Amino acid sequence: MNPELVLPLVTSIGWLVLAMSALASHRLGWGQMIKMALAWVTIFAGIFVIVEWFLYAQGTASSLMWILHNIYYPS
Repeated sequence: MNPELVLPLVTSIGWLVLAMSALASHRLGWGQMIKMALAWVTIFAGIFVIVEWFLYAQGTASSLMWILHNIYYPS
């Protein structure tokens, strides 16, 4: 394992334990917990898709600008 990944891995596990204990303290039923978990997964997946799309679109626009620059201003 890469030594640079140990700290992020340990802190991520810590945050996961903290979130799970907070959820367990509400004493919800299994059905309600699954609904809440799916809602959060959907929210984070949506944010991930939006960010990835933005980065992809930004890279595509950058490549297009580079091509146009080379067409109009050849070296």
